[in-house]
Amino acid sequence: MRATPKRFQMVVLIALVMAHAGPFAGAAAELPPASILRVPVSRIRHSDPEPMTFDLREGIDPDQAAVIAVFLNPALRATRDRRGLATAQLIAAGVLPNPQVSYTREWVTGGNTVDTVPTAYSFSAGWEVTSLLPLLPKHSAASANARSVDLDIAWEEWQVAENARLAVYRVIAVEAQLASAREGDRALAQNVTTLKKAVAAHEKTVLDLAAAEATSQDARANTLALEQEFDKQRLFLKKALGLLPDAKVRIRSDVRLPSRLDVPSEEEFSSGIETRRLDLLALQQGYQSQEATVRAAILTAFPKISLGVTKASDTSDVHTTGLSITVDVPLFDRNQGVIATERSTRQKLLDEYNNRIFEARSDIAVALADIRSLNRQIAAAEAAVPALERLVATAQTAAEQRNVDVLAYYDARNDLIQKRVQIFKLKQQLVEARAAVEIASGRFLQTKTTR
Repeated sequence: MRATPKRFQMVVLIALVMAHAGPFAGAAAELPPASILRVPVSRIRHSDPEPMTFDLREGIDPDQAAVIAVFLNPALRATRDRRGLATAQLIAAGVLPNPQVSYTREWVTGGNTVDTVPTAYSFSAGWEVTSLLPLLPKHSAASANARSVDLDIAWEEWQVAENARLAVYRVIAVEAQLASAREGDRALAQNVTTLKKAVAAHEKTVLDLAAAEATSQDARANTLALEQEFDKQRLFLKKALGLLPDAKVRIRSDVRLPSRLDVPSEEEFSSGIETRRLDLLALQQGYQSQEATVRAAILTAFPKISLGVTKASDTSDVHTTGLSITVDVPLFDRNQGVIATERSTRQKLLDEYNNRIFEARSDIAVALADIRSLNRQIAAAEAAVPALERLVATAQTAAEQRNVDVLAYYDARNDLIQKRVQIFKLKQQLVEARAAVEIASGRFLQTKTTR
């Protein structure tokens, strides 16, 4: 496994123009004027890394939502705490064991004390010299682990940013569906009112009124369901941004859902994925860390050797100075359990890395197939709208002239409403597929978007 160490730090200046008082303004006020992100801005938006200005009176777009989420989302706080732990482990890897010092003093308390001195003492100092052997691989392991943690944090930051961007598009999609459903609901409700007057004047039948009421009730139920979904998606957006539920968030009016995405080939997306996806880079560093940990475990199996000096004086007033060597005899414990554990962990990391690459390529293929299919479905659905509109107009004229069953008119009207709602649902799925291929490939999808 070949690792490509990179630094994923980018300074992003955020200037917030407060448009609302309350939770959003309070949360935004906690933002520092400049902060360090582990995820590059190029993975959040394709433009050059320059200061981004947020005017909340005009609303936010998906890219701005992505950056806000990386700064404010509380789910990232625990993730970033891992950086402090990795730093502490790096410090600990360079710490050597302390030397051992002992001192004893004895007093004569009885017996034959002729020609003796009243006290005796001994002093010794020793240090385990073999602790130097695994020092370098331990430090290398901790350094690689720190880089792995940084990349893991960047990977999670990018996923949070993608989730926030996608949450904006979901709100837009559901809002568009709701607007179309409300328009149909109002029109059908007005038709019911008109038909009631016509029935009272004996110009329409009760059957006509019943058909109109049934269609209107279905449209109303669909509208209520979309209103619930719209409220839910707005709450999801606030959660993705790291804001309280009662915060005020406005989306820019010029943000539109794409009708088509022209994407590169699967080979282009899959090529070089090992050097783009932050989680794969993190696993590469993790594998290097574990490789160094295995070397350190093997070196730790070397018998422990401690060197020391001693100085002593007995009660006969004889002074001695000497050296001491202490060696652990590796008769039973040769660190074989630790070595086997570390080797198994290394193999697990390698298998996980290979599996992650396999899953990434499969996810890319699925997402690209979805995008191409959704492009065709949206084009077909949009092409069907003019025909349905003409059908509704024709059916309405025929129903008014009693040349066709009134049920046919309401069925055509309901089909038109459902087709418009379906188009926005398909566009939402297209945006979700784009997010899926971006995450799977580890690159920002700079495509030509048709709106």
